[in-house]
Amino acid sequence: MTPFRAQLGWAPPLDEAPLVPADRVFVKHGYLPPPALIDHFKALDIERVLVCGVQTETCCLAAGFMLFDAGLRPTLLPWLSVGSSLDRSASLGAKLWRHHFGSVLSGPDAL
Repeated sequence: MTPFRAQLGWAPPLDEAPLVPADRVFVKHGYLPPPALIDHFKALDIERVLVCGVQTETCCLAAGFMLFDAGLRPTLLPWLSVGSSLDRSASLGAKLWRHHFGSVLSGPDAL
């Protein structure tokens, strides 16, 4: 049972396939990335993690805190992110992200 199913009656489909080919897939069923993802990043000696998604000021921000607490450097890609129904532009999420983590890229050229 995922937190979203218990609270909102929604869960990602079990047979969902990624839109891009990937060596590994880690499914996020709540606000935080799975601990196995953090372990995977650390095993690969990754420092900076690029983050984008839906609900920038909640889901993405929660993931950012977990990444930060794990010693990684989360970096938001706001042009690939959407905020909640309160702020579809994701500008609130980007402001919160900048305040907490300091790393928000301005566009694809900044990669």
